[in-house]
Amino acid sequence: MKARVAAVALFSTLAACGNVGSSAGAPPTAGAPTSTAGANSGAILEYAIPTAKASPTSITSGFDGALWFTEWGAGKIGRITTSGAFTEYPVAATGTDPDFIAAGSDGALWFTETNGNKIGRITTAGKISEYPIPTANRLPQGITAGPDGALWFTEFGGIGRITTTGKVTEYPLPGTIVWAITAGPDGALWFTKGTGEKGIGRMTTSGAVTDYGIPSGSLEAVSITAGRDGALWFTEADIGKIGRITPSGAVTEYTIPSTKTVPAGSNPGPSGITSGPDGALWFKATTMVGRLTTAGTFALFTISTPATGPEAITSGPDGALWFTEDSDHSKIGRIAP
Repeated sequence: MKARVAAVALFSTLAACGNVGSSAGAPPTAGAPTSTAGANSGAILEYAIPTAKASPTSITSGFDGALWFTEWGAGKIGRITTSGAFTEYPVAATGTDPDFIAAGSDGALWFTETNGNKIGRITTAGKISEYPIPTANRLPQGITAGPDGALWFTEFGGIGRITTTGKVTEYPLPGTIVWAITAGPDGALWFTKGTGEKGIGRMTTSGAVTDYGIPSGSLEAVSITAGRDGALWFTEADIGKIGRITPSGAVTEYTIPSTKTVPAGSNPGPSGITSGPDGALWFKATTMVGRLTTAGTFALFTISTPATGPEAITSGPDGALWFTEDSDHSKIGRIAP
């Protein structure tokens, strides 16, 4: 969340740039877990990223059986094995701020460079290529693999599409702040609208857009994912809720219960959300990881690191959920479902 706020604040100073480059990472660094509760359901492990103040933001599973994540603060792409070994790859240009990351249909990882106004690609061998977005100052944010084999990404005032060969097409949505994006079960792309936009959007692969409101009037729908129940699930960071929207646009909202670390009256600020291997929805919030069944039942798991902020979460190849912890802690976490 800090990364997104910073990106918008820097909008007026950005300039479009982008040549193609590559970089290689150092040998893997073993990460020792800083906390553990065994191998039972809900057990959390945390691994400190070798680079301090890395500000990990997004995380996804790669086709190589590892987890890949962005380091906003360090300008790197990180990789962690399921046993905790790290490798970090510096992005060629400085100040590009890698943000979201997704696995592409070509077997590589694709990521957004918010302040660099580019889309990046990294192979599982660590070779990085960068592709400039044609329109200047677009602040690319979310990215996902689309049903058409291309990557789709969000930008300030629109949605973008990039083929695996690097061809970019932009679909303007004037005045709209767009955050996250995911492929839906209906063959369309679904996205969240940022601060003040109040809604969820749907775009077909031909660029047709449908807008849906949120009944509670949430001003900050952040992350979105496809659930195994055929619906889309999203986080509402400003009011501490998880939302569900069907492909026909029907919305249901669920309030996250209070805990000792986030008492009644406080907002847990949910951010990342993903569909878990158990069929439930898993989300990252302040000081906790949450689980929500498709029937609306919550389970909340406290992270031992105090005041860790909300960031991203994904299903790992080992059947666990993996998540990022914000710049003050710069860790990668793992929780057994």
